[in-house]
Amino acid sequence: MSSPIEHPCTAPDHTVAKGKHSKWFWFTGFVALALLSAWLLPLQGFKSSPKARQNGAGSRPETSQDSNSQAVFVHSTTHNLENPDWSRFRGPNGSGISSDASIPSNWSDTENLKWATPLPGPGSSSPILTDKLVFVTCYSGIDPQSRQTDTSNLKRHLICLSRQDGQILWNHTESAVQPEDRFQGMGVPEHGYATNTPATDGQRVFAFLGKSGVFAFDLDGKKLWQSSVGTDSGNRGWGTASSLVLFEDLVIVNASEESQTIRALKASDGQEVWKATGSALELAYGTPILAKVDDQRTDLVIAVPGEIWGLNPRTGKLIWYAETSLTGNLSPSLILDGDTVIAFGGYRSSGSVAIRIGGSGDVTKTHTVWTSRNSSYVSTPVLVDGKLFWIDDKGTYYVSSAKTGELIQRSRVANITSRDRPVYASAIAVGNNLMFQTRFDGLLVTTPTSELNVISQNRFESDKSMCNATPAVDSGQLYLRSDNRIYCVSSSK
Repeated sequence: MSSPIEHPCTAPDHTVAKGKHSKWFWFTGFVALALLSAWLLPLQGFKSSPKARQNGAGSRPETSQDSNSQAVFVHSTTHNLENPDWSRFRGPNGSGISSDASIPSNWSDTENLKWATPLPGPGSSSPILTDKLVFVTCYSGIDPQSRQTDTSNLKRHLICLSRQDGQILWNHTESAVQPEDRFQGMGVPEHGYATNTPATDGQRVFAFLGKSGVFAFDLDGKKLWQSSVGTDSGNRGWGTASSLVLFEDLVIVNASEESQTIRALKASDGQEVWKATGSALELAYGTPILAKVDDQRTDLVIAVPGEIWGLNPRTGKLIWYAETSLTGNLSPSLILDGDTVIAFGGYRSSGSVAIRIGGSGDVTKTHTVWTSRNSSYVSTPVLVDGKLFWIDDKGTYYVSSAKTGELIQRSRVANITSRDRPVYASAIAVGNNLMFQTRFDGLLVTTPTSELNVISQNRFESDKSMCNATPAVDSGQLYLRSDNRIYCVSSSK
């Protein structure tokens, strides 16, 4: 049983006044409609962005809640588990930042390589860590090089390896729920079928395997539960991408492709606690973040085309929203800078925007800090000392101010190819350095300075496969994954 929760925000009023200019209004409206139809002709079959739909309430989330789950949740004991630093996508709350200064700046097939393990298939998801284990997902049954479109043999894998020697301890294989998104066009071939990064609370590991659902396992590989979050596909058929977020005893999943929903599942048994449904989620590929407003309140924040939403992570209720100019698809995840969230993306209307968290209802006018034309298509920038650093999908190095959005530096990276979107992974900061994983030209270690200063460019010459995944870091070890292998880099054996 579920009961609807009242939507807290009122949709804008878009009525048109009638009067002596009505004939002129209808004439100009007809001309505008004709021009708009001509412009939209190449986009037939695609849904319009929420901005084009005037940000009506139908595009914002309507939340339903399981009353039984809520009762259990409210009266249950919150688990205060000790999470390892890199237990989810981009580490602590998705910041991409590690203070570990013991990671070496140089490595290769013969230098500072602790181990390398072949994987059953490719993937763009990142490794995550417990104190002794590393988890990563991949897929098999489709050869990315062949560009085959038949998905009948597609399987997804959750792999558990030993951090000590890279031995595969267990491999859970799940056949894909059909029909799957086809391996064609500019979507799935870019990132594949294993893009969602798992998450762990140190006692269990949770994996989002697209249309097959969300899975929970104990650390020995025993399946604890499985929960479907939808089996649909977005209009573009680009495939699933968002990663899991853990909050108290909830597993939060952005099932934008599967059902245009955000859902919270009980970590103990997978039962749905709440579901927020909104059509604007269709092109929201980024991973939500948790933003602490005060000692009593934490908001779940996500960027969608045309808006940023702040939800109550315990109930899924929309608390606030801010309209933005980023009306296209949003792949980068949000960046938290104190009391401000920063969003990138929005192709075709790409740019970036900063919104102060908190408040209620429409906070567009009161909480918008800045807007900028600077953007990143897929990679999430990293925030260091008040500056945002990233390399975009054209191989251009950017530095901008997190306080104002002002561009500080933009320069071409000579060390990498400009073909095939040379950077897909997100930037991270490790110790005193920045790290940029490229697809084909290794990993760049740089200083966090306005001028691009490359300390080293490290690659494994024996592995020519593509690298889409953001690295993971913990306790003197750097974990990298390509389409062929997963690596542990460390100065100590």
